[in-house]
Amino acid sequence: MGYYQEEIETASREQIRKIQDEKLVEQVKHVWENVPYYKKKMEDAGVTPDDIKGVDDLHKLPFLSKEDLRKSYPYGLLGVPLEDCVRIQSTSGTTGKRVVAFYTQEDIDAWEDCCARAIVAAGGTKSDVCQVSYGYGLFTGGAGLNGGSHKVGCLTVPTSSGNTERQIMFIKDLNATILCCTPSYAAYLGESMSEMGMTPDDIPLKAGIFGAEAWSEEMRQDIQKTLGIKAYDIYGLTELSGPGVSFECSAQSGMHINEDHFIAEIIDPNTGEVLPEGTKGELVFTSLDKKAFPLLRYRTRDICVLTRGECSCGRTFIK
Repeated sequence: MGYYQEEIETASREQIRKIQDEKLVEQVKHVWENVPYYKKKMEDAGVTPDDIKGVDDLHKLPFLSKEDLRKSYPYGLLGVPLEDCVRIQSTSGTTGKRVVAFYTQEDIDAWEDCCARAIVAAGGTKSDVCQVSYGYGLFTGGAGLNGGSHKVGCLTVPTSSGNTERQIMFIKDLNATILCCTPSYAAYLGESMSEMGMTPDDIPLKAGIFGAEAWSEEMRQDIQKTLGIKAYDIYGLTELSGPGVSFECSAQSGMHINEDHFIAEIIDPNTGEVLPEGTKGELVFTSLDKKAFPLLRYRTRDICVLTRGECSCGRTFIK
């Protein structure tokens, strides 16, 4: 297994911390000067950019929640002039008003780098054919993996979701080796192939990158068996960029967070107190270099555990 950006993916703890400290100081200043909504939250909390010297001071900053995003919709959390934005993406709005996130070209480049890292971690190279069967459009899945696939240099097949017979035809005819979609759709593709009398030996797929919904280890094993692949998890939120905030490696033992772009914390969901690594709690993310929609201490409402240590893949990012 290779790396897309080996120097940073295998960087020492000290190197990663230095990057995070520097970027955080800069990002807090950027938000203070350009996002009045969050500046007021900081003032209400009695914090100024001078109080933030690095990651150790992160806990001083106020949280952002989904409620804040709704209150400030659509432009209230914008961190650059609208003319500097080149794209929006949006959530599905299943839990209320849609979240609209903005991107500069630099934001998109960084996001696509994160997705490229995920593809390479799943064994992708420029010799691969990557079929992106996530939805395209406002949803971030298609756009993120499409861009990441281009960066790796894979032949990218932008099938989007649905039209299952055509999906299977392209997998066979174009020799697709990597499939990117939701785990439930991967399972459905596997069932459809079985119904068509096909076995895993009839298709060239070797890996799948599946996210955008929760799935169990049992489901992973089923997908791996029916498609004859290794199935990798990927995680992200539209609020932070999209898929690629974290990704699974060959060890399949948790997802590596792209720590040069995001700081992760675990908090007690009831008190907001920061919990030590290894403790189960609510995941909170700070976006370190996204300029158009720069969220600090965003409460994801996802429950997980953060663990650090040696990984057989050689990556040093926290899982």
